[in-house]
Formats: sequence, structure tokens, C-alpha cells
Amino acid sequence: MVVALTGGVLVLFLAGHLTGNLLVFVGEQAFNEYAEFLHHMLHGAGIWIARIVLLSCLILHVVATISLTRANRAASPKYVHEGTVQASRSSRIMIWSGLTILAFVIFHLLHFTVRIDAGLAEIGRTNPHQMVIVGFSHGLVVLFYLIAMTLLCSHLSHGVASMFQTLGLRSKKSAPLLAFISKGYALVIWLGFISIPLAIYLFHFGR
Repeated sequence: MVVALTGGVLVLFLAGHLTGNLLVFVGEQAFNEYAEFLHHMLHGAGIWIARIVLLSCLILHVVATISLTRANRAASPKYVHEGTVQASRSSRIMIWSGLTILAFVIFHLLHFTVRIDAGLAEIGRTNPHQMVIVGFSHGLVVLFYLIAMTLLCSHLSHGVASMFQTLGLRSKKSAPLLAFISKGYALVIWLGFISIPLAIYLFHFGR
């Protein structure tokens, strides 16, 4: 239940985060106004409330997932075998994709939020739009984002449907529709997020 509820919060966050990030295609002014709105929401407290809630959900999600994985492995070999035979590839690598996503989140925060790169930090204070462009000007950074987004969406393609099942909202009749929604949502998130670094790196978007 903890995995499902925290996963639901993170799923909704991804949709909102992607919507805001896609403003980078609208133009410098639109994206910078969006960034300014986030940092001044509720007199500056809004972004910190959001960060605390999201970080708490992420920690609880990871801890609960690891706990479930350990419990599953401690089950009888017969039970583990039957579950594995019927499971999709995405479901079998959930723990590994999840841990990779966690590593990506840490890198992403250091890259664009904490801004450990002094040059990037200086640009970010005055022009967040340009900061994103400079941030995705390095091939290895873009490659890491593509890999992380692919694993994230593999995680989502199974996780969203599982969330409905855990919450008791999945039946035999609704299962195909929920599976379609889960995979469709994952595809939209994947295409949306990879479009930004690819457009910047390959086509020098915004330069």
C-alpha cells in the first residue's frame, strides 16, 4: 500500500513536471516565467513543501519496494518460480530500474537544482532556459538521461497498473484497459522527457 500511494504521488508529479519542462519549446520567456513562478509560489515556501513531500514519497517508495523484494525472495522457491514465469520483463527488473532511477534523481538534483557546476549555477540564477540548454550540451549527460528515462518508463509501464491493483481498483474486466493506460502513460512520459535533451543536443535548440 505504501508503494502504491507514494507511487501515485510520483506518477502525478511526473505529468506535471513534464508539462512544465515542455515550455522549453515554447520559448525562453515562457520557460523562465514558469521557473520564476515555481520559486515564488506561496512566497517561496511552495517549492520547498513540494520538495519535502516528493523526497519523502521517494524515500518511502524505495524503502518499501526493497522490503517487498526481500520478502518475495524469502518466499518458497515454488512461489518465486511461478510468479517469475508469469511476470513481464519490466516487472522482473523493477528493483533494478528503481535503484537506477534513484541514482538518476540524485544526479538530476545535483545537476539542475543544487547546481554543483559553478558555471551552470551562475546561468541558472539569471536564465533557467539557457541553463537547461547548456546542461544538455554534453553527450554523456544526454546519454545518461536517455538511459534513465527508458528505465523509468519501463518501471512505469508495470508500476501504474500495479498501483491500481494494490488499491483494489483492478478487476479481471478492467485489467486490459489499465494495462493499456499504464503502457500508454509510460510512452507519453518517455517521449516527452527524451525530446528535450535530444532536441537540444542534436539540433542546438534555442541557440
